[in-house]
Amino acid sequence: MQTNIRLVGLSGSLRKGSYNTMLLNSLQELLPADVSLDIISIAEIPMYNGDLDIPGMPERPQPVAAFRKSIEAADGMVIVSPEYNYSIPGVLKNAIDWASRGKDSPLLGKTVALMGASDGMWGTVRMHLAFQPVFLTLGMHQVKPEIMVSKAKDKFDEAGKLTDEVTKGLIKKQLNALKEVLLKQKDNK
Repeated sequence: MQTNIRLVGLSGSLRKGSYNTMLLNSLQELLPADVSLDIISIAEIPMYNGDLDIPGMPERPQPVAAFRKSIEAADGMVIVSPEYNYSIPGVLKNAIDWASRGKDSPLLGKTVALMGASDGMWGTVRMHLAFQPVFLTLGMHQVKPEIMVSKAKDKFDEAGKLTDEVTKGLIKKQLNALKEVLLKQKDNK
C-alpha cells in the first residue's frame, strides 16, 4: 500500500520578510514521514476576470492553469496566511477565487490545514474565521488544531527559521492529523 502523501502549500503574503512565508518554509522540517510539501507561489496570478474564465475557452491564463494543476495533483493543502482588515488578504482570496471556479475546481472537497502568523496577540484568528464560509461552500475539510502564531517576531531567528518549540509541536500535531485524514481518504478510494 502506498502511503506517500503530497501536499501543496501556499502563503497568503507576497512580502519578502513575511512571517507567514517563513512559517510555510519551516514546515519542510516538521513534516511527518512519507509526506512531501510543494510550495507554490500566487504572485503571478492575475486579478480574477470572468471574461478569461469562460467554459469552452482554450485555457485560463497560464499562471492560473499551473496553480490549479498543482492543487489538483496534491492530496491536501496547507494555507499559511496573514490577516488583513480582519479577513483573508486580497491576493490570497483572488487565487482561491480562480481555483474555486467551475465544476472542475481542484478545491472541491480538498482537505486543508490552515495556519497564520501575526505580530499581534490575536495571531490571525479573524482570517481563520473568514475562511470558514469559503471552506463550507467548497466542501473543503479543515483539520485541527488551528495554528495561530501570535508575537511572530519572537518565534523566528534572523535567518527566518522557526525557533519556538511550542509552535513546532502544534504544527507537528496538525500535520499528523492532516496525514491521518488523507490516508483514510486514500483507503476509501
